[in-house]
Amino acid sequence: MNIELITPDRKVFAGEADRVKMPGIDGLFEVLNNHAPMIAALKAGEVKITGKDGVKLFNIIGGFAEILSNNVVILAEGIKA
Repeated sequence: MNIELITPDRKVFAGEADRVKMPGIDGLFEVLNNHAPMIAALKAGEVKITGKDGVKLFNIIGGFAEILSNNVVILAEGIKA
């Protein structure tokens, strides 16, 4: 599936992945291929993107995620250093 992690000032990550784990406001959740369409509010925490190239970790401040047709767009308020 295609993953994009975007902040207001830049595109942080774009690429293919097998799964992505995100910090939803009601708890952690994971998205795999062919996930049902949804929009989720995100709280501060770790986004874990797992793919052929390994695992990439990003600490976000919060935001939203849209899952639709094997495309995941994460709109983060910011990335913690």
